[in-house]
Amino acid sequence: MSDDLNMTDALRTRAEELDAADPLAKRRELFALDDGVVYLDGNSLGALARHVPARMADVIAREWGELRIRSWDESGWWTAPERIGDRIAPLVGAAPGQVVVGDSTSVNVFKALVGAVRLVDDAARDEILVDATTFPTDGYIAESAARMTGRRIVPVEPGDVPSAVGPRTAAALVNHVDYRTGRLHDLPGITAAVQGAGALAVWDLCHSAGALPVGLDAHGVDLAVGCTYKYLNGGPGSPAYLYVAERHQARFDSPLPGWNSHADPFAMTSGYAAADGVLRGRVGTPDILSMLALESALDVWDGVDLADVRAKSLALTDFFLECVAAYVPSGALRSLTPAAHAERGSQAALACTEAPAVMRELIARGVVGDLRRPDVLRFGFTPLYVGFADAERAARELSRVYGEVTRAA
Repeated sequence: MSDDLNMTDALRTRAEELDAADPLAKRRELFALDDGVVYLDGNSLGALARHVPARMADVIAREWGELRIRSWDESGWWTAPERIGDRIAPLVGAAPGQVVVGDSTSVNVFKALVGAVRLVDDAARDEILVDATTFPTDGYIAESAARMTGRRIVPVEPGDVPSAVGPRTAAALVNHVDYRTGRLHDLPGITAAVQGAGALAVWDLCHSAGALPVGLDAHGVDLAVGCTYKYLNGGPGSPAYLYVAERHQARFDSPLPGWNSHADPFAMTSGYAAADGVLRGRVGTPDILSMLALESALDVWDGVDLADVRAKSLALTDFFLECVAAYVPSGALRSLTPAAHAERGSQAALACTEAPAVMRELIARGVVGDLRRPDVLRFGFTPLYVGFADAERAARELSRVYGEVTRAA
């Protein structure tokens, strides 16, 4: 028993030291977090930034309530999709003018994948490679995109994409980080392999943007999509974004040509003429309330170095897994998260036969992660507001809950 207490004291002391040295520690104060709760589900829904409610009160009461329709011009509502896109751009390693915000991730996957096939414009390239481990909606959308463009879907493990691409490949759709395991896939290498075969690379950044440097421009990515309600903390259902590399914009042919992407939207002509640049990714009237909540939430990133975010993310997940190994009996849980930093996103995934009961009890005790059925416990580490003491407490509670649940089973 004394050895267990000494180990716990040592890990708690280390957590305090790591938190004291953390350059991002003060960012936690920007978020509305409950005392006594460890929130490790920011990879599903990011925490609320404290200043957002006041901003939204002004949007609703003044911009909508008083200015009303004048706000499309006077409050900048009309230009919000590209303006907010330019704020997201540095977080994904893109220059201005290549990211537009609007619609859901699913809608943007459809735009990007159909647009990629149309950019390739080669009937002999009749295959679309799709990440076989992808988040389900990406697969559903890809199937629809394939039917629309006369292609067929070829499911491929992300690591096998470089050997699977060939003269029949039009495009490849890959997730940057696996949503279940937290595995980080090789964006530079896969992109180069896809393009080397004459195809285009489309990336889903939902589980990487805001957690680690992405480098879209540096790695020559063709198209990318991502959500904003996870690590970017935009709020439930906040609009997603679409990245179209500048070199592709003049030929990007969206399958959803709405009036907002028209070269002259208010001409109200019956014929469609696409706008210049990334505005081609717009569709219909943007969801202003959720879009402006996102814009306000992005303020928490002002002055943040993504290198610090990545360093803390890796340190947090390392420390959490170390604490789990120290507290939980050997062999009780199986880590699905890669040990190698180059292969890890910003979450820890643990396989456990009693996962539903364990997560349910963890949440009841104030450690909020989530479950991926049937047996995966997911813990998301959002570097802007999760600390090392959180990681230690989560592992300690996990050990207690696991013991209680398995004894009761």
